[in-house]
Amino acid sequence: MVSDHMSTQSGIAGLQACHSPTDGGIWNLIRPLERLAAALMLVMLLPAMLLAAAVIALLSRRSPLVAHLRTGQFGVPFWTLKFRTMWGPAAGAGHAGLIEYIVDERGPEYKRCADPRVSSAFARFCRRFSIDELPQLANVALGEMSLVGPRPMTEGELKRHYGTDASETLMVKPGITGLWQVMGRSHLSFERRRELDLYLVRNRSLRLYLTILIRTIPAALDGKQGW
Repeated sequence: MVSDHMSTQSGIAGLQACHSPTDGGIWNLIRPLERLAAALMLVMLLPAMLLAAAVIALLSRRSPLVAHLRTGQFGVPFWTLKFRTMWGPAAGAGHAGLIEYIVDERGPEYKRCADPRVSSAFARFCRRFSIDELPQLANVALGEMSLVGPRPMTEGELKRHYGTDASETLMVKPGITGLWQVMGRSHLSFERRRELDLYLVRNRSLRLYLTILIRTIPAALDGKQGW
C-alpha cells in the first residue's frame, strides 16, 4: 500500500487525504498564489541562476538552458525548462543562444546513475541538488506547471508506463516536485513512480500539497538520492 510505504520510508504520518468536492475551491486559490510565489522565487534566485547559467555556458560552450517537450494538463504539450547538464567532448560545436529546444521521446527514462552524458562535475552537482530544475519555476509562473504534481513526461513514456491511467494523471498540472521526489527520487522504478503519481492525483489535498513542499527542501539539500 502507498500509505504504508509512506509511513515506513519517509516518516510522514497521516497522509490518508481524501479527494473531496471542496478541492476545486482550494485549488482555485492555490494556483494564482503559487504562480506569484514562483515569480517571486525567480526574482530572489536570479543571481544564483545567472551564475549557474554562465558557468554552464562557459563549460559547454552551448546554450545554458534546454527546453524539453512534455505532455501537460489535459494532454496539452509544453516546453519544460532545465539547465543543461549534458554535453559531450565536442562541446562548442552545438546549439548557440540561450535555449535549445529538444524533442526526445526517451525523456527521463534514459537517465541513470553515472550517466556518461553528464561529463562535468558542476553538472553532476546541479543534478544532485536539483539546481537544474530551478528554471521550471518559469513554467509555474506561466501556469504550465504546478509546484506539486506528477512529473511531466513525454507522450511515449505515458503510454508505456501509465497506460490507461495516463489520462487520470493528466487531469492535474505536472509539478516540479511530487511524492516520488521526496520518497526516493532517482532510485525508484517507473512502476513505483506511477503508483505514487496516481496516489497524489487521487488523494490531492492542501495538507498533502504542503507536506510535499516541506519535504522537498531537505530531500533536495540531502542530494543522496538524485543523479
